[in-house]
Amino acid sequence: MIKKAKLAEILLVEDNEGDIELTKEAFEEANFRNTLSVVEDGDEALDYLFKRNGFEDAVTPDIILLDLNLPCTDGREVLEIIKAEPRLKRIPVIVLTSSRADKDVVESYDLHANCYIVKPVNAAKFMAVVQTVENFWVDIVCLPPSDSDD
Repeated sequence: MIKKAKLAEILLVEDNEGDIELTKEAFEEANFRNTLSVVEDGDEALDYLFKRNGFEDAVTPDIILLDLNLPCTDGREVLEIIKAEPRLKRIPVIVLTSSRADKDVVESYDLHANCYIVKPVNAAKFMAVVQTVENFWVDIVCLPPSDSDD
């Protein structure tokens, strides 16, 4: 069954504590009831998604917000692994990063990112971007069912 306008499970893969707090604040300010889970490096993201190493009870996310420049396994590698895994490849991955490099944009889309957003440096603009992303991907887009919907 296609998901539309429901509570979404969102996984934020971000190592910058300030960006994590701004994202949480953006969700709270907009009164979003979606669930936001946070992991702080690429290895944790893969453990969460593959339900291992302490994440066995993790809920498969409906949307992934992925930073590219992560400690341990890099965000590009995480994206490549997600999109190669049949159980995960349909999850929209939104690259949310500080990099404006054409190389990173092209590589992200080549690895099947669903969109690429450069993080604004201004806190208010950053929060507005997060709210817009959530509005679009949760309220407008029809999401595929996750394995937790079976």
